[in-house]
Amino acid sequence: MSRPLVSIVTPFYNTGAYLQECIDSILAQTYGDFEYVLLDNCSTDGGDQIAREAAARDSRIRFVSADTFVGMAENFNRALRLISPESRYTKMVLADDWIFPNCLQRMVAVAESDRSVGVVGCYLLAERRIANQGLPFPGTIVPGNVPCRMYLMQGPHVFGNQTAVMYRSDLVRARAEFYPPGSLLIDTEACILLLRQSGFGFVHDVLAYARGREKSASGVMEQFDPYPLHRLVMLRKYGRDFLTPAEFATQWEQQRRRYLRSLGEHVLRGLIRPGPANRDFWAYHRAGWEDMDYRVGLPRLGWSALAAATDLALNPKSTLERAAGWRRARP
Repeated sequence: MSRPLVSIVTPFYNTGAYLQECIDSILAQTYGDFEYVLLDNCSTDGGDQIAREAAARDSRIRFVSADTFVGMAENFNRALRLISPESRYTKMVLADDWIFPNCLQRMVAVAESDRSVGVVGCYLLAERRIANQGLPFPGTIVPGNVPCRMYLMQGPHVFGNQTAVMYRSDLVRARAEFYPPGSLLIDTEACILLLRQSGFGFVHDVLAYARGREKSASGVMEQFDPYPLHRLVMLRKYGRDFLTPAEFATQWEQQRRRYLRSLGEHVLRGLIRPGPANRDFWAYHRAGWEDMDYRVGLPRLGWSALAAATDLALNPKSTLERAAGWRRARP
């Protein structure tokens, strides 16, 4: 084999409006040594026909129709189990995203330059914002603990979104469930698990595009103010793997306080704007508490709400800005 085979995987469910653009971006790659697996999770919007027709036109594309509908993480894992045993790298591209023509070429080049690399990342164009910034330029290879420490210590998040990373296939095949079931942040957690045992490569160029959609998993999640929770969950589960005891203790106290403050603000927001969104918010956060074996009791919530209210009362300008945001928020 002159060049390593890349397994590209797109699991999809009712993303027919965007799927063709995603497929076209794969077929436009300057690196042509790939297989492309399209897995339909029982779509009802005609996306299966788009995938079926693409597979009929290009022998590198394999269309698979699932018999049963499953949740996102399980569907992603089901798709990854379809990759070729001969592939050296695995690239997931979410069905409502796409990649630029030189994405595979640039990522494979970085991965091939150092066999310790288990994950390769790049800059991501998230609508109009450039994400994944923060790794010092022009370095392309760093030990896996470097980006993990950055993230766990409240620094830049330079990996995560599946469309913006590429994995080494032997590491993918080594895990029966590559994306941890029950995780609120399957993309970030999968990368952290890989980077405990491998290096991190990075291409300092925009190679992937993520579409913002209100009904996408990430779009729905935004209403839950998830990021303080996500940081705390990952710190609780993996902080001791990458930080010294003193660093962990400091970060735990800082991030726990920040998270409780965000919960306190939500208690106030719920009083201003009660409704189904408030119940969904608490269900989401309780799932995070369960994932990291942590509990926030009613007394703690009460004190957090009181602290938030006191701070807002002492900062009138901030209070008006936040209150305006709460009123504009969707129920």
